[in-house]
Amino acid sequence: MGLEEYKGVCIFAQQVDNKISNIAFELLGKARDLANDLDNKQVSAVLIGSDVVGLADELAEYGADRVIVVDDPALKEYRTEPYAHALASVINEFKPEIMLVGATAIGRDLGPRVSARIHTGLTADCTQLDIGDFPLQPLPGKEDEQKHKQLLMTRPAFGGNTIATIACPDFRPQMATVRPGVMQKIAPNKGAKAEVVCPKYDFTENACYVTIEKIVKEVSSVANIQDAKVLVSGGRGIGGPENFKILEDLAACFKGGMVSCSRAVVDSGWKPKDMQVGQTGKTVRPHVYFAIGISGAIQHVAGMEESDIIIAINKDENAPIFDVADYGIVGDLNKIVPELTKKIQEENAAKA
Repeated sequence: MGLEEYKGVCIFAQQVDNKISNIAFELLGKARDLANDLDNKQVSAVLIGSDVVGLADELAEYGADRVIVVDDPALKEYRTEPYAHALASVINEFKPEIMLVGATAIGRDLGPRVSARIHTGLTADCTQLDIGDFPLQPLPGKEDEQKHKQLLMTRPAFGGNTIATIACPDFRPQMATVRPGVMQKIAPNKGAKAEVVCPKYDFTENACYVTIEKIVKEVSSVANIQDAKVLVSGGRGIGGPENFKILEDLAACFKGGMVSCSRAVVDSGWKPKDMQVGQTGKTVRPHVYFAIGISGAIQHVAGMEESDIIIAINKDENAPIFDVADYGIVGDLNKIVPELTKKIQEENAAKA
């Protein structure tokens, strides 16, 4: 491949019902950081849909220098074939050096198909992205091998028991899907404008097109824990599903407070998977995260370690959760949590 032809950082700006998904803004924030470490600092966003050109200004405010809009009636609802054709066509025409896609339900379907079409690698479910030297360490007998700046894509591997850093040195673009909630979006620059480009591609239906029979907008009544400002999370140490009542009482003390849980709780059937925090659940970044009765396995920590403040309550003083906690309380959660709830309720009443 002519690697020198590929320039800049590009993100897939997911939109649903003509509303940009939050993951797009998170990716733009990271794209700006990566672009600053490259010779070509242009950040582009690919917006795919029908009648979506009006969303370009919002992407500009969050850091896009250029918005590539693929607008066609065939793209009104997400379908794998037309969206894959649209994104692959954009990559082949505009040749970004790096292509980022959110690891959402849409992104996990779209990313691998596009990477196969354009013949490049894809690192899935990344939790960290950096520009660095590759190879990281010289191989035996190749100590004089020249290092090159590459996108270093980090993701948990083997069930979260190890961390892998992956590079794609021989093909472009360097492509990754990124878990929602792990990257920081930048503060919007109100009034910012971007170059808007509207390429046209053919969307003649073929045998790979599917027909959408019905669209279900809501499939779960469980609130999205990724939106919570305060999360009160319980693990197997809670003792049973009935004991989550004391966690719910604590969460109710805070505006924007919600209850979440660890994988062990979901596996035990105490709570639905939508409430799970961790490597196989959701990545969260609340202002305050209470880890109650949670040992602190690496798979769980990977989903909550970026919280602003972590408060751990556990009867085992050697629990790994205390290694990442800002504040730790060793003791019986059945005594500590109700007392903590009472004190916060009293403080709230005094302020009212």
